Amino acid sequence: MLKARWMALLGVMFIAATAMAPARATDLSIELRGARTAGTLMIGKTAVGNRVFLAEQELSVTETGHVVFGFGREASGAQQLHIEAPNGERATISIELQPREYDIDRVDGVPQQTVTPDPEQVARARREAQKVAAARNDMSQRLDFLQPLIMPAEGRISGVYGSQRIFNGEPRNPHYGLDIAAPTGTPVQAPWAGRVVLAEPDLFYSGGTLILDHGYGVTSTYIHLHKLHVQVGDIVQQGQLMAEIGATGRVTGPHLDWRINWGQERLDPALALEHFSITE
Repeated sequence: MLKARWMALLGVMFIAATAMAPARATDLSIELRGARTAGTLMIGKTAVGNRVFLAEQELSVTETGHVVFGFGREASGAQQLHIEAPNGERATISIELQPREYDIDRVDGVPQQTVTPDPEQVARARREAQKVAAARNDMSQRLDFLQPLIMPAEGRISGVYGSQRIFNGEPRNPHYGLDIAAPTGTPVQAPWAGRVVLAEPDLFYSGGTLILDHGYGVTSTYIHLHKLHVQVGDIVQQGQLMAEIGATGRVTGPHLDWRINWGQERLDPALALEHFSITE
């Protein structure tokens, strides 16, 4: 009887203490890393259980509360990020992207047959582009993108993201990679760990082409390769030899064209190195 009264008293005291405890504040904050400009990769960290939206697109959130996203070459101005707590409370964060200038090279007097491939080549290139796009849509829940980033090869930087050539007044597609010039056979290593989702030895424009999946929509691409040392389905570790630099596809000399994507958004590897490098 005495024990029952004592337990009841303890229960009353617990309820009273709980009622007096201050309500826990909803955490709608997010820590963001990455450049505030076009072409940037961004990684965020919010409270576990929160949902995150980029404009109206819901982002996948890892079990640790991380999200990853990016903005393409033409993005500018205020971008809205919405954080939603499990209780439905919401907060909006504005990411202001600073304007960016790109190298534009105008070349006149170029023979037309040099500028425009024949119809069969165009058809082939379109089929291959569909294959590349499908590989980039093969999204997994790998967490490789959270690793600090390393360079995939040693060499001279010979081309930068966003640059564009205009032949005979006709704009060509912008360049979306970071070019690393080096002799044929120079090793190419994985800058992040990842899963091989495309390994093609001879595409029309890009020649030997390799694509790695790093999780949550982040992929990296390596083109103009002389030789591939991996195949689709392989899991590679950071720093592992994957391929060799070459001059395959439509190029004028041996180099690695390294690209980073978030989904179909093409991002700047140089910005990713600046903000997510292993030396940071």
